[in-house]
Amino acid sequence: MVHDRRFGRFLKLSALVAAGAVALSACGGPNLGKENFARTTVPASGGGVSDGPITDPAVTQAVLRDLKPCQFVDQTAMAQLGQPKSDPVPSSTDFASCRGSATDPGGKEVRASVDIGDIVLSADKTTGAVGGLPQVEVPDVGSTSGCVVSALTGRNPNIGVSFRVDYDGGDACAAGRKLVATAVQKLHASPQKYTPGPGSVVALDPCTLLDQSAVEAAVKGGKPLLTGLHNCTWGLIPSVLVTMRPGVAPSEGDGWLKADVGTPNQAYSKAGNSSGAGCKVAWKHRQWLNDQVEVVQLEYLNQDGDQQKDDPCGKVVALAKNLASKLPAA
Repeated sequence: MVHDRRFGRFLKLSALVAAGAVALSACGGPNLGKENFARTTVPASGGGVSDGPITDPAVTQAVLRDLKPCQFVDQTAMAQLGQPKSDPVPSSTDFASCRGSATDPGGKEVRASVDIGDIVLSADKTTGAVGGLPQVEVPDVGSTSGCVVSALTGRNPNIGVSFRVDYDGGDACAAGRKLVATAVQKLHASPQKYTPGPGSVVALDPCTLLDQSAVEAAVKGGKPLLTGLHNCTWGLIPSVLVTMRPGVAPSEGDGWLKADVGTPNQAYSKAGNSSGAGCKVAWKHRQWLNDQVEVVQLEYLNQDGDQQKDDPCGKVVALAKNLASKLPAA
């Protein structure tokens, strides 16, 4: 069974906003006994690190969108850290996230989650290179039990394959480096890919799905910024966010009302109930895996707006019609 897991992606986007970048939080519907890792700050697979563009064809956005995330935290990958506890668990809200766990020889639990195409904070603070890609290591402040280790795959925006490791009593960063090194090797070999068939949204670039003229009507001067392989945002205040994800098919109720956006499957909109003006619209595009579907969602948010005067649902429904016209037939 697929379980819900957000892996903190939108917390990172909030941090980008604080740093002056454009981002938007989603609203809707992570003691190896005697074998503890040595505490080091430079990864074993070093090498020169360039601050220029990353041109490795194995890690382009188009390639990464198709990859299955659970292969990077499966039992083989987690066996480097101890005895795997179970099969990896894919996120039920993100095509690019998965989590796994293991028990080290000393009985301590190691938990790891992977995000493909993750927004990489502190990308200028590389700690070396792994497989020719810059490596970024961010330990938890004031703690050694948590760490995020990433292989940077793109710049502007800074995205990568990131591992969040929680390891009480062990070296989380060292564990993360092992997982990153294995992942990069796999990226350059034969990584497992999704094969959802014709009509899927998985391979789509979300930043290409809205006409600029349609965006201008809601967010003046808003430019697309990739905030994940399957989501893109335009503007800051106000802002528009397009998200494509797995999930339960949207339905009427709990504030969701039927909306006509020209899709074969019924779409639903929901007005915001927090400060400012906001509204979102979502619909099932096609079946995904098991009882999940591919959900397409679009959100408009204006924290400085007025819910009654700004007509957020009118704006988001108009944008959704534009977006829906760009999607492949399911």
